[in-house]
Amino acid sequence: MFDLMPIAFRNVNQLWAYILTETLKRLGLSCAIICPGSRSTPLAVAFAQQVPEIEAISILDERSAAFFALGQAKATGRPVVLVCTSGTAGANFYSAVIEASYSRVPLLVLTTDRPPELRDCHSGQTIDQLRLYGNYPNWQTELALPSADLGMLAYLRQMVIHSWERAQTPTKGPVHLNIPFRDPLAPLPDGTDLSYLQSQFHPEDFFAGIGTTTPCSMPHAPCPIPKEWKECDRGIIIAGVAQPQQPQEYAKAIAQLSQTLKWPVLAEGLSPVRNYAELNPYLISTYDLILRNQQLAKQLAPEMVIQVGEMPTSKELRTWIDATQPRRWVIDKSDQNLDPLHGRTTHLRISVEDIKVEEINLSFSLDYVHKWCDAETKVRLVVDQTMGKIDEIIESKAAWLISQILAPGTPLFIANSMPVRDVEYFWKPNNLGVRSHFNRGANGIDGTLSTALGMAHRQQSSVMLTGDLALLHDTNGFLIRNKFVGHLTIVLINNNGGGIFEMLPIAKFDPPFEEFFGTPQDIDFAQLCATYNMQHELITSWQQLQQKLNPLPTKGIRVLEVRTNRKDDAKWRKNNLGKLAADTDIKYY
Repeated sequence: MFDLMPIAFRNVNQLWAYILTETLKRLGLSCAIICPGSRSTPLAVAFAQQVPEIEAISILDERSAAFFALGQAKATGRPVVLVCTSGTAGANFYSAVIEASYSRVPLLVLTTDRPPELRDCHSGQTIDQLRLYGNYPNWQTELALPSADLGMLAYLRQMVIHSWERAQTPTKGPVHLNIPFRDPLAPLPDGTDLSYLQSQFHPEDFFAGIGTTTPCSMPHAPCPIPKEWKECDRGIIIAGVAQPQQPQEYAKAIAQLSQTLKWPVLAEGLSPVRNYAELNPYLISTYDLILRNQQLAKQLAPEMVIQVGEMPTSKELRTWIDATQPRRWVIDKSDQNLDPLHGRTTHLRISVEDIKVEEINLSFSLDYVHKWCDAETKVRLVVDQTMGKIDEIIESKAAWLISQILAPGTPLFIANSMPVRDVEYFWKPNNLGVRSHFNRGANGIDGTLSTALGMAHRQQSSVMLTGDLALLHDTNGFLIRNKFVGHLTIVLINNNGGGIFEMLPIAKFDPPFEEFFGTPQDIDFAQLCATYNMQHELITSWQQLQQKLNPLPTKGIRVLEVRTNRKDDAKWRKNNLGKLAADTDIKYY
């Protein structure tokens, strides 16, 4: 640590930056993303001095950098630092900060700034950076100007510790520190005599007590199962959108609750529950298709619903719950409102693992859960037979195939728009423990590639499932290629435009549909990949795709392009989604 000291005592800015980075290192920071710029020089130098304890990665494009950090934080569950210069640089972080807020991902955003005397006077590269991200951060403040006073260094240390904690409690999310620096920005003498402070400053005393333990909220006592649940014979558990750090334990807790209450689990494709299927005998994966059968939807109407995590994507499910108006409970530690349907809802601010599962004597028949399981068996069989017979390249089959062929534990990033919906419709329950990630906080397509690269960095070889527009919206993410450690295979569904809009009523109106909604870009992805010196391969059969996805390479980035016809894909969905459960009937036990 003492080899950092000569740089630290070059000037006040460098001392300030050293205290900040050293505190973060001792708290457990392992990754900092540094965007190039002048005003952030003291922090860039200080983070570079902390390598290898803190990995410092330089990324050119600020928006891409922010989403890469988001992906890294998703994968590790720990805060990642973002650093940028003054001016509009920090504004490019905004969409990732919003996503981090809604997805509850810990980010520590450090925007450097001009000092107060250079603001509001048309000084170059200066904007109003205070509260730059509105109300989205968990916490935000501007630090004082760097000072060589020992008391002020203690203030800085405490601000950093507080920022680290607020990024993780009571709910994970972004924290924003605006950090002004005066010149000189490089580690040059600034005329301040720091020798007296150097003699008084004892690092081991100054940093004593800073540990790498993860801050946590007050622990919850085990929560007993509410009496109403035990007495209900028409209840369902919805395992919604979730990416927990311990997915197997999460899936196990839901399975235990399900088996205790004898309630079916309607598991969203973006829930780990579908990837640990053997834990749960009452797992329902085809609920969206089942509920398109109006007779089944009516017969299966619940009296009570337990929602774990965020509400699934399915419009069919939301409409059905809204129409049947069951009594509802939302289980989630978040302090946020997770009921977009505004129902008769009680929020239990605990994790599902906190529920105390005990043996209970049920006084009702299991007719209801058996009806659900009967419908699931029949519809799942129809889906699997239908997909298995499809030889031509259609978009919907990709998610179904991928759910069965990845190596155990593979990290998978699923892009927004049609990929997340195809996963919900068709992702087959498996026991592969695939670790699914996604940006379903604000549901945007910005930062898709960069988030996936951040998720895959220094992890197991990973896969991304994306459409062409989501990939093109973030091609600057490819600039990370030389800093990226690991492997990412991009399964690119190229339908030359916005396939999701083909499913909406506006598709019938052309013009203006094709120009303003379909938005074909006519990009040759082989040439695009060649520009970035990356491998590209055109996939012409499902067997070829299967061979390319298991085993995966261990290094680099490659694109497997699956070309589909956007209008044919939309026609297939319209013709088949309603039919897959149309002829299903359920037995009465």
